[in-house]
Amino acid sequence: MSQRDLWNQRYSQKGSVWGAAPNQFVADRLVDLEPCRILDLGCGQGRNAIWLAGRGHEVTAIDVSDLAIAQAEELAEAAGVDIEFVVADVAAWEPARADFDLVLLSYFQATEPTRRALHRKAADALVPGGKVFIIAHHKANLEHGIGGPPSLDVLFDEEELAGDFVGFAIEENTKVLRHVDRGDIVGDAIDLLFLARKA
Repeated sequence: MSQRDLWNQRYSQKGSVWGAAPNQFVADRLVDLEPCRILDLGCGQGRNAIWLAGRGHEVTAIDVSDLAIAQAEELAEAAGVDIEFVVADVAAWEPARADFDLVLLSYFQATEPTRRALHRKAADALVPGGKVFIIAHHKANLEHGIGGPPSLDVLFDEEELAGDFVGFAIEENTKVLRHVDRGDIVGDAIDLLFLARKA
């Protein structure tokens, strides 16, 4: 099954898979960000992109799932915000030029070679002084947290992430807890937050 088919299957269930509100760390860390150009890679149903656009940012949002993008477009229209949505395999996508002030990657799951290549593309998409903000499932979550992917192949830690952005000024590279309460699943997930500035 292709990645598009896999994620279309996930997004075929009714309602918002991840909820309508932005990720709690996006809302916390980016609330005071001055309006700028933002690239949301792997945007899913657009919850973060829509929140960011609502705060005055110019947002381009990309996802492999055409179904998720269609849902995101409907939600953006209902919210009254304009977003450039693109259906594309993020792993194969190439930035046209260094054009973005911030690149956001929220829980993007990829094996190490794909992850490294994607992070290089994120770096290339940034203007000098631009920032990359990554929220991910920490490697420790597999044994000590809840939820998240069940495979170590798509998980990483602080050291590996810092190695993907050599030459960047790292402002945050931290293991954090995210409380989860979905009725049958209650506990703390272990996430990784990374914020770094391009030289």
